[in-house]
Amino acid sequence: MSLPLDGLSAIVTGAGRGLGRAEALELARLGAAVVVNDYGQPGRDGSGEASAAPAEQVAQEIEAAGGRAVAHLGDVSDHEQARALVELAVETYGQLDILVNNAGILRDRMIFSMTEDEWDSVIRVHLKGHFNTTHFAAAHWRSRSKASGGPVYGRIINTSSEAFLAGSAGQPNYAAAKGGIVGLTTSTALALAKYGVTANVICPRARTRMTEDVFAGFEEPQDGRLDALAPEHVSPLVGYLASPAAAKINGQLLVVHGGMVAIVERPKVAAKFDAAKETFSFDELDELISPYYADRPPNETFAAAEVLGLKRG
Repeated sequence: MSLPLDGLSAIVTGAGRGLGRAEALELARLGAAVVVNDYGQPGRDGSGEASAAPAEQVAQEIEAAGGRAVAHLGDVSDHEQARALVELAVETYGQLDILVNNAGILRDRMIFSMTEDEWDSVIRVHLKGHFNTTHFAAAHWRSRSKASGGPVYGRIINTSSEAFLAGSAGQPNYAAAKGGIVGLTTSTALALAKYGVTANVICPRARTRMTEDVFAGFEEPQDGRLDALAPEHVSPLVGYLASPAAAKINGQLLVVHGGMVAIVERPKVAAKFDAAKETFSFDELDELISPYYADRPPNETFAAAEVLGLKRG
């Protein structure tokens, strides 16, 4: 009996721990050969000595279960290391079919206290890291499509966050990077559709090294039940989006956690006002717009997020 991802190869970044590890294991379980990428630094802020051990351990887990995997120690925020990552997949497995971008760090601080380095480092790892791997994967697929004269198989699954959807006061760098990843994904989806490639983005909620303090008040069940915040609730959606079954899903944003998937629509116009003359005056804008907000609760975007069963973070 064939598996959904039989004959396909995948890269998962940040796959040495947490969400990335669960996603790499799931792709392998579904039949994909996996390049397990992780820079291996122990600190969630990107601090500490880089180590191949986390990636190698996950690759060994996959091989012990009968799958195919190779480890890659590399910093995806470095353009040339991202190139080497994609080249490793192509050299090892003949081609690349699936790219899952998950690598990231946190350097939390309120906007008035954040340093330039804290801003730059998070934007670099999350947003530039997603761009780097996507750039080289996209060039690979475009080249293959031109050579074959038709569409090829390609899947990109990027990782955003509810911090982009609902805000996160102490994470302006992280929220901005995650919002940028959504824009990167929708642009990529439009650019690569003609080559047969889809690009989608997920907002996962899971208990990992990066979110251990966010979910500190939500204890893991002690009766053997799967933790509602386990990364294993997220990885099946990644496996599905990477599969042929998701061929018609492109440029979409999906929130996933604890047995729930929500498909998020693009923003809609909530209200529209027209100037009485050629352009607005200050008084006219005040008369039209101020009453619209007068009776609305503050932080209405947060209330909208709650409708989806989401929370900030």
